[in-house]
Amino acid sequence: MILTSATRPIARDDTRAIARWLFCVAALVCLILAVGGITRLTESGLSITEWKPVTGVVPPLSEAAWQRAFEAYKQIPQYQEVNGPAGMTLAHYKFIYFWEWVHRLLARLAGLAFALPLAVFWLRGTIPLGYKPRLLALLALGGLQGAVGWWMVTSGLSADVKVSHLRLAAHLGVALLTLGALIWTALDVLGLRERTPRARMTRLGTLALAAIAVQVFSGALVAGMRAGPVAGGGWFSADAWPLMQGSLIPDGIDWSRGYFHGLFNDPFLVHFVHRWWAFVVAGVLVVLARKLRAIGRGDVSVAIHCAFGVQILLGIATVWSGVELWLAVLHQLTGALVVSSAVWGAHAAGRNAG
Repeated sequence: MILTSATRPIARDDTRAIARWLFCVAALVCLILAVGGITRLTESGLSITEWKPVTGVVPPLSEAAWQRAFEAYKQIPQYQEVNGPAGMTLAHYKFIYFWEWVHRLLARLAGLAFALPLAVFWLRGTIPLGYKPRLLALLALGGLQGAVGWWMVTSGLSADVKVSHLRLAAHLGVALLTLGALIWTALDVLGLRERTPRARMTRLGTLALAAIAVQVFSGALVAGMRAGPVAGGGWFSADAWPLMQGSLIPDGIDWSRGYFHGLFNDPFLVHFVHRWWAFVVAGVLVVLARKLRAIGRGDVSVAIHCAFGVQILLGIATVWSGVELWLAVLHQLTGALVVSSAVWGAHAAGRNAG
C-alpha cells in the first residue's frame, strides 16, 4: 500500500501521474538548456538589462518601447565596446532580445509547470508519504536558478562586455542539478508504484556523477570564456583535434599566475582539460554501464553508451567547425542527456543495491 503524508492509500495511477509530471518538467529544463546555449552563442544574454519577473513576460510592443529597451542596452559595456562600434542596428538588437526573452519565458513556464501541479497534487492529498519536503526542495531549486541567472547577468551590466564565466558555470550547474533531482525523484515515485526498494547512491554512481560534474563545470567555463575556438577550426584538421594549434598541450597557456588560476581562467588550459577529461568520464560511464548490464538493466546501459558516445562526437565536430551554432547547441543539449542517462543509471544501480 502506498501512503500519502496523511497516511491514506493512493492509487497507482496517482504515482504514475506524479512521475510523468516530473519527467515533463525535466524535459522542459532540457529545452531551457538548449535555448540557453543559443542565448550564449548569439551573445544575447545581456540584451535585457532589467529583471521583471511578472511584467517581463510581455516584450516591447511598440516602436517607442523598443527604443527604450535599446537605449537601456546602449548603457552597458557590451554595446559601448563591442556592438556599438560594430554598428548594431535596432533590428539586430531585436534578434538578440528575442532569444533572451524566450529563455526567460521558458524559465517562467517551467516554474509554473512545477508549482501549479504541485499545488493540485498537494490539495488532492495524492503526494506519497515523505515526498512533500523533497518536492518543496525542487521548487526552491527552481527559484534559486532564477536568482543565480540574474546574478550572472548583473556581472555583465557594468564592468565587463560579457557575463562572468564562473557565474555562468554556477547557473548551468544549478540547472543540471535540478534536472538530475527531477529525474531521480520521478524514478523513486515509479518505484513506489512497482513496490521496489528506494534507490540509494552507490560509490560507483557517485563517482560517475562527480566526474560528469567536473566536465560540466569545465564546459561552462569554456562557453563563458569563449574558449571553444582557441583550437582553431577546419573539418578533420588534426591541428584543431586531437591537437590544439599543432600541439597536444597548446603553447598559449599562461602559467605565470600558477596552475590553479589557469585552471579556472586560462581559455587554453580550460579547453584542454574539458576535451580530455571527457574520456575519463567515458571510462567511468563504461564501468557503470557494464555493471548495469550485469544486473539485467541493458536498456539503461545502451542509453548511457549512446549519450556519451554522441556527446564526444559532437564535441569534436563543434571544434572542427569553429563552434558552429547548431553543433554547439546540440552539444549542450546532449550534455543534458548524458546527465539524465547517468542519473538513471546511478538510480538503477542504487535500487539493486538497496
